Amino acid sequence: MRIYIGFDDTDILGSEFGTGKLVRRFEQKLPAGYRVWGVVRQQLLVDPAIPYTSHNSSACMVVDVNSPSSGAELIALAALHLERTALAGSDPGLCLAAADQPALAALRDFGLWCTARIVTQDEARRAAAGAHLSSHGGTGDGIIGAAAAVGLTASGWSGRFIEFSGLRNFPATTTVGDLARTGIRTVSLDRDAFAPRPDDRVDTKGWLRPRLWGGQAVLPVNPVGPGLWEIVGGKRNQHKTKKKED
Repeated sequence: MRIYIGFDDTDILGSEFGTGKLVRRFEQKLPAGYRVWGVVRQQLLVDPAIPYTSHNSSACMVVDVNSPSSGAELIALAALHLERTALAGSDPGLCLAAADQPALAALRDFGLWCTARIVTQDEARRAAAGAHLSSHGGTGDGIIGAAAAVGLTASGWSGRFIEFSGLRNFPATTTVGDLARTGIRTVSLDRDAFAPRPDDRVDTKGWLRPRLWGGQAVLPVNPVGPGLWEIVGGKRNQHKTKKKED
């Protein structure tokens, strides 16, 4: 069974790590029998009326489990991780839903709303009815991004992976075949739609972050030479603002 665990609003201005790193560290707290499929960063609406630190993003860990009863254990573990790791002054929120829960339909819609307009805690609670949603400090606003992270990730068509099959261990230049062996599909965005071949090289610019497209890890690339591709986009500079990050 697949379970989606959304986290949001766990750091403050000037902190050494953000929500993404906190979520990735949660994998170390999982007992045997739990397999992390990936961690996906979700971008939410950036608006002056929304408090955030840098980019107003949240993150969702996708975990595969053998038992339907694993949800309760994951909630307890995730809540403890938040309470021990989230920084004082932040507004941590947690959302958890299994792939077979009816609540996912409303959470998917809610996630899309969070990319287009300002939403409220009450809207988050209504969308998460039947799933788990909890605040773990501060104003409680973290439940908004946490619920959105679950909904957008469960849709299968939003976000970028910040963890997937050891993506941080890849060299700056790798091959299409090596990526495929870890479950990352390389897709050309060139207008002529040439297909990358297994032996072709991919310049990741030292920042391999596949997109979540069609429920898969997909790496969009453009051709830069014979048998050579480069990723679309790249790492941007982290310009901190005076707002609190989600």
